[in-house]
Amino acid sequence: MKNTAKLIIGDKEYKFPIVEGTEHEKGIDIRNLRLQTGHTTYDPGLANTGACESSITFIDGEKGILRYRGIPIEQLATHSTFVETAYLLLYGNLPKKNQLKDFSSKFTLHAMIHEDMKNFFDGYPAWGHPMGILSSMVCSLSAYYPELEKIEIPKKDIGTIAVELISKVRTIAAFSYKKKMGEPFVYPRADLKFIPNFLNMMFSSTNRDYKIEPEVVHALQTLFILHADHEQNCGTSTVRIVGSSWANLFASISAGICALWGPLHGGANQRVTEMLEKIQRNGGNVDKFIQKIKNRDSNTKLMGFGHRVYKNHDPRAKVIKARATALLEKLGVDDPLLKIAIKLEEAALKEDFFIERKLYPNVDFYSGIIYRAIGIPTDMAPVMFAMARMAGWVSQWVEMRETPGMRISRPRQIYTGETERDYIPVEKRK
Repeated sequence: MKNTAKLIIGDKEYKFPIVEGTEHEKGIDIRNLRLQTGHTTYDPGLANTGACESSITFIDGEKGILRYRGIPIEQLATHSTFVETAYLLLYGNLPKKNQLKDFSSKFTLHAMIHEDMKNFFDGYPAWGHPMGILSSMVCSLSAYYPELEKIEIPKKDIGTIAVELISKVRTIAAFSYKKKMGEPFVYPRADLKFIPNFLNMMFSSTNRDYKIEPEVVHALQTLFILHADHEQNCGTSTVRIVGSSWANLFASISAGICALWGPLHGGANQRVTEMLEKIQRNGGNVDKFIQKIKNRDSNTKLMGFGHRVYKNHDPRAKVIKARATALLEKLGVDDPLLKIAIKLEEAALKEDFFIERKLYPNVDFYSGIIYRAIGIPTDMAPVMFAMARMAGWVSQWVEMRETPGMRISRPRQIYTGETERDYIPVEKRK
């Protein structure tokens, strides 16, 4: 009886098993609910619905905990690299030295995209949002790499598929930036690792060498690790839902990019920077801005605070804040937006209005400051997010495909439209 939940509808009682995860999360297994009772659950936003079992990422929003495969995010952000973290997410364990070396070398081997794909960039306007370009280009990869489109993927090929996609997305993102700037593309180099290679493709040119600063690499390394996965959020759920139809990896990831683009999801870090810029344009008065928020000014939005899951501090935000401060000090950047951000955070954490609503800074709050210091445009911020999230998306997609008894996603609804009525010819309609 301890492992059973009871549901009473009218004079009938139904029993459903309780499932429990390794971190003692409990859920009621209602897979047979409609079959037994004729009812469905009603859960807008799916905030109380577990759509899958997963062993990749664990979050405790009340305690502010985030772990990849059991390892706290704070430890990974301090000691690991993005490539090593990607291996961890994909395979479940940290790699041995020779495994990491082999895995890392594949990113260099598969960094190029097909030369014909460069022609696609010519068809996009320079002002096109890079997230739209990224989504389209990723979906187009399926035409050029059909061997990665297989429905049945041998386990030995999964690592190659993951590397190919993650590495090529980095190149596509850099090319999108060059298109926007009207500059020639810079190809990936065999002598540079994952993040230095990306920075070189972004900022070097035929007539100018770009100096890759270790502090910049370290900051991006941290951001990419923190963004690599985050359980069943909107983008990840989209990847799983599309993939459940046996759509290929590229189509599934392309859909995830579109979901991440939204301002309430991955586009939020872009909105944070825009918010701070607006405060600066209006004189930099943080107290005045706070009052507008408290007065529920419909034209004033507080971006970068609060989270759908975390009811405490976002553990990623603490790491990013320290990294942003250290980076600006190292680079000698005196960014007024950082000062405004610090004042805004300090003011919000003292106000009962925010404390009562548990509105703490989230991962988006300081990431935009880091991108700005590096020289990455505001509209490229969600692209950076998507690049990092590739590691988690591929891992989630693979896990979903390997789940025994996996079914195509097909949510139910509560219909609220018209009941049955007859068709009326147009000439008789009043």
